[in-house]
Amino acid sequence: MSEGSRNDISELLVAWGDGDEAALERLMPLVYDELKRLAHRYMRGERVGHTLQTTALVNEAYLRLAKWKDVHWQNRAQFFAVSAQMMRRILVDFARERQYQKRGGGALQVSLSEAAAFAGGPETDLVALDEALTALAKVDLRKAQMVEMRFFGGLSIAEVAEVLKVSEETVNRDWRLAKVWLLRELSREAT
Repeated sequence: MSEGSRNDISELLVAWGDGDEAALERLMPLVYDELKRLAHRYMRGERVGHTLQTTALVNEAYLRLAKWKDVHWQNRAQFFAVSAQMMRRILVDFARERQYQKRGGGALQVSLSEAAAFAGGPETDLVALDEALTALAKVDLRKAQMVEMRFFGGLSIAEVAEVLKVSEETVNRDWRLAKVWLLRELSREAT
């Protein structure tokens, strides 16, 4: 994505946050491909034959984002971090509904690898991962947000640092600690 596109996205986000509804319509064509890439990344870890498709996930996230009013967007990295969080919540809601319907059986699977994110980690169900992230947020909210942005959103170390307003070194350190913490929690869950 070119620097000009990044600036256009940031400007449109600010305009949308200031109440310009037309800015949202101009924004979506600029961010759609990236949102689809995020959704595809999520869906890659899902079971074969999953009934929720990539496009449906993007559309559902878009519908939920479009309802947000008075959001003060700072930049594109923040937007994609929020979008990633929204997609995660959609999939977790879907997984919980599916588990409820099957009385606890057949949880959705997500691979814990950053594209090796949690190096060599076992397949873990999305609900368990969500519960572990929620527990991490109670202990250290910043680390939980950082995992969400890196693992689910695919944001770079620099983009996460920008959103969280910390140094890249801090993000790297938090990333290492959060991976260990989550693996420990997920291992406990599995036993």
